[in-house]
Amino acid sequence: MPTVTLTRNDQGKVAGTCEKNQRAYARFVKRMQSLTHQSTLVLKWWEPRSPKFHRFHFAILGDLFKSQDQFDDDDAMRKWLEIGAGYCQMVPGPTGKMCAMPKSIAYEKLDDVEFQEVHAKVRKFMRSTHATRFLWPALDDMQGLQMVDAVLDKFDLG
Repeated sequence: MPTVTLTRNDQGKVAGTCEKNQRAYARFVKRMQSLTHQSTLVLKWWEPRSPKFHRFHFAILGDLFKSQDQFDDDDAMRKWLEIGAGYCQMVPGPTGKMCAMPKSIAYEKLDDVEFQEVHAKVRKFMRSTHATRFLWPALDDMQGLQMVDAVLDKFDLG
């Protein structure tokens, strides 16, 4: 599948980032202009992951890990949160019973838009009664929610 990396040049026009990408962009533009009424072209694009947002997400998870009472491994907690957020696939386990496996959040698997969607779903799951009861089994529902909110409030941008 052809790929092209684009940017805006000094004149404010969309352009390839190097000579190779310039040629690929020219081929893409030519292909777009040659579309007929019956032809189709599928366009996919990739938003590079924001390192700042990536760090923000993992800082929240780090603080949550320090405050919770269940997990000894931060990676296991992260995967549990992703499964709870629905970012998983169902696969047969060793006995044939279906079980949830978290999908990859690696840079090359998720672009920035997709990663922000996963982040929002994880935050929503963190605030669920299911999550708070599991993470802080000795607390009542209101206290568990207050624990999550104490973590999230530190990261609210106002």
